Amino acid sequence: MAESMILTISDPALRAANDGISGNVELRVVLKLADARLGALVAAVNAERVAGFPSGRLFLDSIELALAVALVNDYAFRRPSSRIYRGGLTPARLRKVVELVHAEMDGDLSLEELANTAGLSITHFSQMFRQSTGQSPHQFVLQRRIERAKEMLHAAENRVLDVAVACGFKSQEHFARVFRSLCGASPTEYRQEFAHRDQRWA
Repeated sequence: MAESMILTISDPALRAANDGISGNVELRVVLKLADARLGALVAAVNAERVAGFPSGRLFLDSIELALAVALVNDYAFRRPSSRIYRGGLTPARLRKVVELVHAEMDGDLSLEELANTAGLSITHFSQMFRQSTGQSPHQFVLQRRIERAKEMLHAAENRVLDVAVACGFKSQEHFARVFRSLCGASPTEYRQEFAHRDQRWA
C-alpha cells in the first residue's frame, strides 16, 4: 500500500498551486527523491540565502511558487483541475501593475502584491503576465529597475550606491552584477561611455 502524507495548503504559494482552493493536498512519499527541477530550485534558494538574499521577495516568491506547483502537479494523488488561461492581462490590469512597479521601485515587492493589484490569483497572474510581457514578473521588475538606473546614471551627481538603493537593490555589488548581466557593462563603465558620447556630440 502506497504511503502518503497530508500537506495543508495554508501558504499563498501552495494555495495558488492548487488553483486557489484551500484544503489538503495528499502527496506521495518518495524515498530517495531524485528530481532535477526541484533540486535546481532548492539550490537557487540556497545560493540566494548564502548571498544574503540580495534579490528580494519577488525572486523568492517566484521560486516558492515554482516549487509549490512542481510538488502539487507531480507528487499529489489528487491533482488540481487544469485551468487554461487564454490571452494576457487586460490593458487596465497591466497598467495598474506597471504603475505599482514604478511607484515601489525602491521597495521589496512580492508576487502576492502584484497579483492582488491585478485582482488575480498568484498562478493566474504569473501566467497572464508572462503572456502579456514575455517576461516573468521578477524579470520585468529587474528590467524596469535597470532602465531607471540607466536614467539616473546619466546625472554625474548621483553616486552608484545611491542609484542602487533608489532602484531597489540591496547592495551595490548585487546592483553591479545585475546591471552587467543585462547591459554588458558595469554601472561605472556605462556612465563613462554615456559621458564620452555626450562629449563627442557636444
